[in-house]
This record gives sequence, C-alpha cells and structure tokens, in this order.
Amino acid sequence: MERVRGAGAVLAVLVVLGAPPAAGEELSGVFQFMGKCECHFINGTERVRFMERLIYNREQFAHFDSDVGVFLGDTPFGEIQAKHWNSDQNFLDYTRSQVDTVCPRNYEGVTPFSVERRDPL
Repeated sequence: MERVRGAGAVLAVLVVLGAPPAAGEELSGVFQFMGKCECHFINGTERVRFMERLIYNREQFAHFDSDVGVFLGDTPFGEIQAKHWNSDQNFLDYTRSQVDTVCPRNYEGVTPFSVERRDPL
C-alpha cells in the first residue's frame, strides 16, 4: 500500500514540476491520485483527531477518521477499498497509531504560527 501512495506522490510532483512525458506519451491533464492527512487539535493536544482523505480523479473515494477507527468508503469503489483495508488488522493498527505519532510532532511545529499568533491592534 505504501508503494502505491509513494508512486502517486511521485507522479503528482512530476506533473506539477512539468516533467516531460515518458517516451512520447502525452499527459492526460487529469489529476489521478492524492492522499491528504489532517490533524485536528481540540483544546491543544488534549483531544486530537486524525483524518486521512483518499482522492482519485478529484473525488474523495474513501477516508479514515480516528474518531471512528476504521476506513469509510465515500463511493462504491471506496467501499470496496475500505472493506479490504479494514480486514487487514496490521494496516488498521498502523493507521490508528498515526494520531499518536504524526499529530503531536506537527502540533509542536505549527503552534508558534497558529496558537501563539496574535493579531496586532
């Protein structure tokens, strides 16, 4: 699974940077895949919510919400994928752990710009 996400990220970067198409192929101009992770901090780090959104061709097809604890399908294709990911206990445990590994580190880096920022009067 990580290889697929990595390949999608590399493809997106190449398209954005304007890399030439491979062997005479033309770029489709259609965005293919994106994974977006979000950390929602409620009352500092007292309560943290991790969201992972999976988007194909500009449509969110599945997402993970740490409050729910499983993947949820947003389209018929996403429901199939969510069922597959939820059946893999190791992958599900790894994704659930992201709220404790990824989010606190990001909070420390973003706090000076978001929480401690004051509007000058």
